[in-house]
Amino acid sequence: MIGLIALLINLPLINALITSFKTDAAIGLSPFSFSGGLTLDHFSAILGGTKYNFIGFLANSAQISLGSVLLIMVVAVPASYAIVRMGFGGSWLLQIITSLRLVPAMFFAIPFFLIFSSLGVYDTIVGLVLANAFINLPLALLIICGTLRELPVEIEEASKIDGAGPFRSLFSIVLPLLAPGLVAVGILVFVFSWSDYLFAVILSASNAVPVTVGAAFFVTSAGIAWGNLAAVTVVSVIIPLCFAFFAQRYLVRGLSAGAIK
Repeated sequence: MIGLIALLINLPLINALITSFKTDAAIGLSPFSFSGGLTLDHFSAILGGTKYNFIGFLANSAQISLGSVLLIMVVAVPASYAIVRMGFGGSWLLQIITSLRLVPAMFFAIPFFLIFSSLGVYDTIVGLVLANAFINLPLALLIICGTLRELPVEIEEASKIDGAGPFRSLFSIVLPLLAPGLVAVGILVFVFSWSDYLFAVILSASNAVPVTVGAAFFVTSAGIAWGNLAAVTVVSVIIPLCFAFFAQRYLVRGLSAGAIK
């Protein structure tokens, strides 16, 4: 039963994988037709061609996703420590911040466009990093705070007796113990930033176009290049999929932090 559900959920991806290896003639015949045999022409067209600069789209997506992860780590780790250990903001601050996750992303899209245009960061990697970091910060705080609450405070108290201050305790004692939660946050932020389309299409034009927007360039007035589009889908999905696969055990531990309490 579980296998059947997994098959149904992944059916679009499986169909894209099959289509990416079929010839253009076979694509127009039937979903299960392989007349003409298998081909790698579509992958060669997107990875080696210069018409759509697909490699550039991948590079932009990687920079945006990794930049969002880095920025969120820099902001969320000390913020979570201040909220949980120092009682900053009491019980209301985290609730207000996490409630922003319930607001539709479209609510922020137009203000971001106006602000980023006035600041000169429209159609830049920096602008998209800021947008994705902002929208994913509530989730990061929720996970890191949950992980931090599970850590025994006695460890930090012992370090204070030895003369360690708050920053020394955070970076030397707490940060290594937060590894599962930080990895979970990194994976989720990377995947969400990689797959973002709304901010990408509104806040980019030509210089910072990621793969989610670049894939639409294969839909033209002359027709849809189904084979190339399927190859783009496969390549763009494999990267975050592999990233999550190798760190899945940390993802489960990080997401379950605080569940018992």
